[in-house]
Amino acid sequence: MPVVVVESPAKAKTINKYLGPGYTVLASYGHVRDLPPKDGSVDPDNGFDMKWEVGADSRKHVKAIADALADDNALILATDPDREGEAISWHLEEALRKRKAIKKDTPVSRVVFNAITKTAVTEAMANPRQVDAPLVEAYLARRALDYLVGFNLSPVLWRKLPGAKSAGRVQSVCLRLIVEREMEIEAFNPREYWSVKALLATPRGQEYEARLTTLAGSKLDKFDLENATQAEMAVQAVSSRALKVTSVEAKPASRNPSAPFMTSTLQQEASRKFGMGARQTMSAAQRLYEAGYITYMRTDGIDMAPEAVTAARDAIADRYGKDYVPKEPRIYKNKAKNAQEAHECIRPTEMSKDAAALKISDRDQARLYDLIWKRTLACQMAGARLERTTVEIGSDDGQVGLRATGQVVLFDGFLRVYEEGRDDVEGDEDGARLPQIAEGDKASFGKSGLRDQFAKADKSDSLVEDSAKGMARHDAAILAENAAVLGLQSHTQPPPRYTEATLVKRMEELGIGRPSTYASIVTTIQDREYVRKDGNRLIPEDKGRIVTIFLLNFFRQYVGYEFTADLEEELDHVSAGEADWKDILTRFWRDFSAAISETSELRISEVLDVLDDALAPTLYPPREDGSDPRTCPLCGEGKLHLKTSKSGGFVGCGRYPECRYTRPIGGDAAEAGDRVLGEDNGDEISLRSGRFGPYVQRGEATEENKKPPRASLPKGWTPDAMDLEKALTLLSLPREIGEHPEGGMISTNFGRFGPYVFHKGPEDAKGIYANLKDPADVFELGMNRAVELLAEKRANPGGRGRTAAKPLKELGEHPESGGAMSVMEGRYGPYVKWEKVNATIPKGTEPEDVTVAMAVDLIAAKAAKSGKGKKAPAKKAAPKKAATKKTAAKKAPAKKTAAKKTGTD
Repeated sequence: MPVVVVESPAKAKTINKYLGPGYTVLASYGHVRDLPPKDGSVDPDNGFDMKWEVGADSRKHVKAIADALADDNALILATDPDREGEAISWHLEEALRKRKAIKKDTPVSRVVFNAITKTAVTEAMANPRQVDAPLVEAYLARRALDYLVGFNLSPVLWRKLPGAKSAGRVQSVCLRLIVEREMEIEAFNPREYWSVKALLATPRGQEYEARLTTLAGSKLDKFDLENATQAEMAVQAVSSRALKVTSVEAKPASRNPSAPFMTSTLQQEASRKFGMGARQTMSAAQRLYEAGYITYMRTDGIDMAPEAVTAARDAIADRYGKDYVPKEPRIYKNKAKNAQEAHECIRPTEMSKDAAALKISDRDQARLYDLIWKRTLACQMAGARLERTTVEIGSDDGQVGLRATGQVVLFDGFLRVYEEGRDDVEGDEDGARLPQIAEGDKASFGKSGLRDQFAKADKSDSLVEDSAKGMARHDAAILAENAAVLGLQSHTQPPPRYTEATLVKRMEELGIGRPSTYASIVTTIQDREYVRKDGNRLIPEDKGRIVTIFLLNFFRQYVGYEFTADLEEELDHVSAGEADWKDILTRFWRDFSAAISETSELRISEVLDVLDDALAPTLYPPREDGSDPRTCPLCGEGKLHLKTSKSGGFVGCGRYPECRYTRPIGGDAAEAGDRVLGEDNGDEISLRSGRFGPYVQRGEATEENKKPPRASLPKGWTPDAMDLEKALTLLSLPREIGEHPEGGMISTNFGRFGPYVFHKGPEDAKGIYANLKDPADVFELGMNRAVELLAEKRANPGGRGRTAAKPLKELGEHPESGGAMSVMEGRYGPYVKWEKVNATIPKGTEPEDVTVAMAVDLIAAKAAKSGKGKKAPAKKAAPKKAATKKTAAKKAPAKKTAAKKTGTD
């Protein structure tokens, strides 16, 4: 009976159904071996020899497979059909040979299937092969490169940049993209421009919009109307003239569907439509694949199996009619660089079943399956047929010209099922519907006016249209007296910050990384706190900026886009059997090790000087008053300089410790709001920006007083609104309310978790903290309410100030063991509580119907099951079964989840 090894228990369970009792199906739970995180795991001086180690969590799984092979002398490696899957099969075979679980006569074969269906599994089992050596060598090269970069470059970061956590071959290039985009945004200078639109009407009174394209007989370009004066003259020119339709042109157009999903496009679309991160998307896709609902989800291929194309066309005809099926199947060319790693697209295994038919309970999985199913059907549907209409309107003197555009969908085709989302959408005037318009028609001004459409705008109004619908942002408006002609002020916008979707798309365009690694790379830079997510946008943290600038100055080649992409291409040649993996490693290591040695000799001060110069435009932007942007805004004597700490980079005064001025690396002192607020008792009270946010401080640090009093601004307090009175109020904290009736002072203050009231009685070993909801309570809370809050906290110490829950029904003492029994309301429904035992009440039973006898039975059953309750009646132990010789189980151990595969990049 052959032993079949897959990667996850869910996959093992599904495959076991198809193979039947003639096979033992076990899970490896992902990678079983890895390079130990210590020096010498890859030895460049000894042919890049690699020392592998079976992980602690993997030993029991390898043992289970070895034990199964003791009885079943045949091994079938059925891990995933990609480079990672091939590597896991190779690792398993090597580990089992090392344990001598594979004998000389043990047949070992490799099978792959792109989908977990009975047909795919049966066909794969009938066509076994050996482990693909070139694919394994490509994996070994990537793993060695990642180790050599990470293990040698990360310690340089730790020593030269305190707080930096790691660097990676692809991770650091990905971070560079985000940092450079942020620097583009900061350096961006917006340019003002105006546009003019008019609301016009046909002779039949149907209204439509047109935009000004010609003024004074000349064609208008985007920036021709530079200011409000020019815009007002243009509005007047349009509103004062009679207009008529000079031409109407209707052209047929068509739209074809997008290609089916591969890994990167699935991540992008899930982000656009559902806001799902790359890791969240891949996790849901993994579950769908293991359940047999979709094909393999790590692929850069977009071709589809012929039988799948036929099934899709049949499903389209059945659901939507034959008009939606094109005469010939659509063929999408595979973009993979070599055939060995080119897999089929991501598609449903059964085209006829939509998400409703499968009854998928998990929300993420249901949404993702629906997306995949719709995209797959759409890619084989007929194109949409449209009619695009362009209407030209002009004045008799030829001085003014306007244009209205719109389109009509004649046949929806694939649009009936699915339309691909867009990342940064702009207004699409072509999508508007136009009324019946004929050449020569008079174009009178609309009566409803643009005033209503644009929130009754007048010359001083600021208009912001709905950006979610892809409309532009307008900062001001000029409205004609007839309310039918509108001038709109706009400003050019900086490039948008990356989302996970647009970042993955850009990495794909540059050839950085591979589909299987995108999710792990984007996740890693967030886990390292180099990047944070604000809404759906990725923003670099200060330490992310510092790391990127450091690498660009000392290891530029290794964070170069072309270098990284070329290296990926070389590794693809290894996969195809066209290059030697050790030659690639030798060339890489020769230059990289020299760069490491050179940088290791630099002092931290030398590194900071280089980074300070490189970041100067960002750190020290010009000041409005023309003063030196490097002069300390507090002491006025010291020069600002880049400094580092465990929390990342910051700017500080060079006169430290005499002056302890600091601020984040983004922005200047004026933006941060740093200023002197006034004096109190001879001390200067100042507002400052520190690494952890704005704060107020009394006086300056001296040798006698190294830590002068300071207080952070509480949540809701802005630096702009700070004055001397507010600062003194903060510096006076904690505020004493008065003596507690039972003794001890009650006080309020701001703490790590927000505002609180505190009291420590004469007999208390430690004080009691009760959270306050409103920051204003720190300054306004009275004695009565303070005593009440503290009493509630003492009554329910773990409830963060909430009162203890009241029973739904009191049942009295336990008749056998003593102790109060009661019916409580829980998060998941009512339950019986006795001592430390909580027994859920069966569905359909109302709390008031619970009797003492019923409660005793429920408590006894729960106590016996969980081992709680010292006096609860115990059930008799069942006789032990005789131990069986065979230890390998066909089913995977309970309560284990599949180990996620992480990319080697």
